[in-house]
Amino acid sequence: PIFRLIPKDIAAEVFAELDLTVATELLQYLTEKEAVTILNELAADDATDIIEEMPANVVSRILKATDPARRKQINELLHYPEDSAGSIMTTEFVYFRLDDTVKSAFERIRSVGVVKETVYTCYVVEKHKLLGIVTAKELLTQDDSITISDVMETNIITVNTHADKEEVANLLNKYDFLALPVVDVENCMVGIVTIDDAMDVILEEAEE
Repeated sequence: PIFRLIPKDIAAEVFAELDLTVATELLQYLTEKEAVTILNELAADDATDIIEEMPANVVSRILKATDPARRKQINELLHYPEDSAGSIMTTEFVYFRLDDTVKSAFERIRSVGVVKETVYTCYVVEKHKLLGIVTAKELLTQDDSITISDVMETNIITVNTHADKEEVANLLNKYDFLALPVVDVENCMVGIVTIDDAMDVILEEAEE
């Protein structure tokens, strides 16, 4: 396919913008190695959407060759109900600990931020529990030695993994957020729903 002519460093970005039906069909024309490379570069939720549309035998073969950490992410997402927040969330987000300093926070953003769905809003997590949020903008105004616990916001709007995805999309739209944290019944953070995922839901609703 012409897709193979696209430089590898931007192929995943192009692939993520394709219509789901087109992306799924294209993936079946690529070699197993090419398909795995693309899926490893995509956000976990985008990769999951595509895998859900593929034949079971193809899914099995590709997941077998996929990076173990990515395979775990995809398998977790595949277990959530189709219309739930869990089904459209990504498990990739930037998080800090309470005693991290602003300096170490920026070091973490630089090391992992480029592969995350959004780095504008970061999360404060201890033992998987969501304790607060902090924006990159807020960090920029602070001294390097200040700890995250001193600047984080604890008034957080969250959604449960089984919340209806349309409800989640409406919340993002209502509050003009770029992302919403997704938690389980024990308030453990498991992912985020981003505004681009929410827009997809809103468009689907409008078409229906």
